[in-house]
Amino acid sequence: MAEILCLNAGSSSLKFALYAEPGTDEPSLLASGKIENIGLEPHLIARDAKGDVLADRRWTKDVTITHETLLKDLLREIEASVGEDLIAVGHRIVHGGADYSAPARVDAPLLAALEALCPLAPLHQPHNLAAVRAVSRLRPALLQVACFDTGFHHGQPPVATRLALPRALGEEGMRRYGFHGISYEYIARQLRLIDPDTGGGRTIAAHLGNGASLCAMDGGRSIDTTMGFTALDGLVMGTRCGALDPGAVLYLLQQRGMTAREVEHLLYSESGLLGVSGTSSDMRALLGSETPAAGEAIDLFVWQIARHAGALASSLGGLDSFVFTAGIGENAPEIRARVADRLRWLGVALDTDANLRGASVISAPFSRVTVRIIPTDEEWMIAIHTADLLREEPKP
Repeated sequence: MAEILCLNAGSSSLKFALYAEPGTDEPSLLASGKIENIGLEPHLIARDAKGDVLADRRWTKDVTITHETLLKDLLREIEASVGEDLIAVGHRIVHGGADYSAPARVDAPLLAALEALCPLAPLHQPHNLAAVRAVSRLRPALLQVACFDTGFHHGQPPVATRLALPRALGEEGMRRYGFHGISYEYIARQLRLIDPDTGGGRTIAAHLGNGASLCAMDGGRSIDTTMGFTALDGLVMGTRCGALDPGAVLYLLQQRGMTAREVEHLLYSESGLLGVSGTSSDMRALLGSETPAAGEAIDLFVWQIARHAGALASSLGGLDSFVFTAGIGENAPEIRARVADRLRWLGVALDTDANLRGASVISAPFSRVTVRIIPTDEEWMIAIHTADLLREEPKP
């Protein structure tokens, strides 16, 4: 059985999913899992499509254990548990820049171009590319496919992507790109299945997790989104600040004497829910906390979602549906309820029981806006794109 491996490499985790190469059908899941706590005491857990454990392995703390070492062990575990006919690897690559809007076969020129984008996604891009290089060394004959989180947003109108900076900077690539595109592409695909006539119509999709954003879609096409030039923009996130007055950055540099690297660390790793609460970036912990600061962090998170949703409704010229997805969106009924309450003016009304159950449709029958929960599946989209490029490869 030919197999496709999908990888999503981060700084401290490596998520993966293995699919049967679909031929003319859609990919079918064989196994999935992740390696957590990389850099501390790595832990691998892999399950088959039914949820049964295929592998559960822990490594003792050892600074010499690299992502590449762990990936090598992961490939061995997969081949021992599921099969040995791996024919391609698909990767989530956060930033494709202005030039890469569609999934692409990995080669040396592409890698060089993507490396130049690392300053625009410092938390993600270096680790994404490290996984690509590791696979190249471990399995050089495998086709590798890069799938870009920015790609889904490339069709937005120019007014939605332009920054009010000198034109020369825009021509050099300083523009709004948007992220979480693989997730939004999956949501758009599901909406077309649910509603073939309109693809959900004018929809705001809320990808709410440790990284969080909103996307305005019209008939499944991205019209506007909250993230911009980098993944710092838009909503309050786990450790990222979201939208921020540029003058605040100048103040930190000029008045507080911080270096650019220190400001980068502050904005990416010490802000957001963690910064406001002072205790945690995990929404579950904050919802369970009775401290005033935790409550203020949650209030700001909800406020910013509703505030940006109002702006995206303006970009769409109205709102027909709202979709919650990703970790918080799929699993936190209190957050969904609070967001919906702030969007009552747009015609949003929830069915309380449906929301608590996590039903697929959680809006009340009289709601003017259909509110859904759609679990996202970025790995499945990567498998689809990888399979498509496999079909285009010349046969030996």
